[in-house]
Amino acid sequence: MDAELKTLIDLQEVDQALSKLAFQISSSPAEIQTLQNELTAFVHACDGRKLSLAANQKERRELEAEVQGIRAKISRHKDQLYQVKTNEQYKAMLKEIEAEDANIRKVEDRILEKMVEAEQIDKSIREASSRLESEKKRVEEEVRKLESDRQAGERERDRLEEKRKSLVAGLSREVYLLYEKLARARNGTAVAEVRDGFCSACHVRLRPQAFNNVRSSGRLIACETCSRILYYVEPPPEENSRHEREASQQAAV
Repeated sequence: MDAELKTLIDLQEVDQALSKLAFQISSSPAEIQTLQNELTAFVHACDGRKLSLAANQKERRELEAEVQGIRAKISRHKDQLYQVKTNEQYKAMLKEIEAEDANIRKVEDRILEKMVEAEQIDKSIREASSRLESEKKRVEEEVRKLESDRQAGERERDRLEEKRKSLVAGLSREVYLLYEKLARARNGTAVAEVRDGFCSACHVRLRPQAFNNVRSSGRLIACETCSRILYYVEPPPEENSRHEREASQQAAV
């Protein structure tokens, strides 16, 4: 294989690795922020439950105070029963007392609902509190790993950038400019392997003469369809024999 072509293949591998590293390094801060946002949201949810419990307890106290007020009112009405002078006044007072008793039952039902609700909220608070430390630990570990991966990625990026400089130095200016032009136009793939007679990038079969030129020529040859620089890797002997047998069988059909 032509030395410059081999350099182009290596250069493309380095550039593709650098592209992946650039994405990994640039996405790391956003991933860390997402983890921290998740933890913050979890803490806020815990605080929200505590606020809900406090509001529940406040409502219960207010309802209990309301019951006490009604009981005091009933007590006064009962004292007044002995002061009424007519039967109609007595019946009216009893009816009012019955209404207040019914009102107490309604308020006590609401208190019971609040007690049940408080038990559920308290349970959710205890469950969330038991999970909070594990959530903090999980986020810390994942953030630590992301930071470590980012730093490792930056070191590898620096190493590959040095390797890239060395590879570029081994290319003629004309060939390097061609490579850069193709890489920009072909989504980072300027060089493509020929496999089974096809360009592996655009998947179009090469003409027999073009295929033979790629296999035997020392020059840089472009794909007639996608313009990428083509190269061919000789398969192992046993695989090469198999391809030849398959080609002979197809020709005989």
